[in-house]
Amino acid sequence: MYFNSENYFFLYVGISSGFGCMGYGEDVYRFLSYKGILRRDRFEVGQRTLESGERPETMSNKDALMLPLKASCALFALYIFFQFFYKEYINLLLTGYFSYLGVLALGHLLRHAASVPNLPYHILFTRGDNDSRSDIVNYNFTSYDVICLVISLCMGAWYLLKKHWIANNLFGIAFAIRGMELLRLNNVATGVILLCGLFLYDIFWVFGTNVMVTVAESFEAPIKLVFPQDLLVNGLNASNFAMLGLGDIVVPGIFIALLLRFDKSLKRGSEFYFRATFSAYILGLLATILVMHMFKHAQPALLYLVPACLGTPLTLALLRGDINALFNYKDQPVIVESPVDNSKTKKSE
Repeated sequence: MYFNSENYFFLYVGISSGFGCMGYGEDVYRFLSYKGILRRDRFEVGQRTLESGERPETMSNKDALMLPLKASCALFALYIFFQFFYKEYINLLLTGYFSYLGVLALGHLLRHAASVPNLPYHILFTRGDNDSRSDIVNYNFTSYDVICLVISLCMGAWYLLKKHWIANNLFGIAFAIRGMELLRLNNVATGVILLCGLFLYDIFWVFGTNVMVTVAESFEAPIKLVFPQDLLVNGLNASNFAMLGLGDIVVPGIFIALLLRFDKSLKRGSEFYFRATFSAYILGLLATILVMHMFKHAQPALLYLVPACLGTPLTLALLRGDINALFNYKDQPVIVESPVDNSKTKKSE
């Protein structure tokens, strides 16, 4: 699954479909966000190996400005589709598409946790002889890939057949972590533009219209985390859910990941801005839950998360005299060649 600057389709759908309705499960959110941010930072300042062919997509100021507009178009298009076409047919198509993406994302996530012997395999089919020989299939894989693919396919089949909330959340977790791995901010100004734009977007579509809530409740795809409120009564067969869009995890997550890299650039031996902002993120989620219960109305989570995630580091940087360093910080990714190539490490432009 790859993101490019022309269409952040997954992110649009994640943002568009689930921002407005949220509920319980803050401990799960906390684990998910922390795990994803640390995995995002595990590449240090954007290090990736060319062997995988993947590179994080850096968001520019223009991308950040356009994202709320494009997300609005995607959201309204989904709303129109649900008004004029049978919801069952739309969800059938989306279920198949996101199940395929979920299998890939979950397989990638599990691959890092596999603890079995990693045995390499190579499948090669050719045609012709000697000089005229050409490859039909030439594929390298390992035992990790096989085991993770089997597990992911089982989860995909479970989701396709049952639409169970556990399978939905497994795919959602994989999507969120994968999104934080592949999307990157390289300066605070871009993050401020992105968060402020989505802050206004979130408020308008939740409080100004019923579009977001309608789409969130109609959209049957693992682009939101769902938490059963009747778990103690109905167990695993629970049917009354609260939900949180993946955009509420991915968007603050990539900003907090930037702060973690900023902390490391200061070389002070601490993760002060990261930990402070991450704690503020958790408090923002708790505030959303509290207000939702008080007013019995779906809440735009970014209404609380954006002030928490922006106000905390900016205030602390001002008090500590780091405000110039914070806004002047530019994350320069380093591309590391595969060890097999014996190439030198080089900085990207």
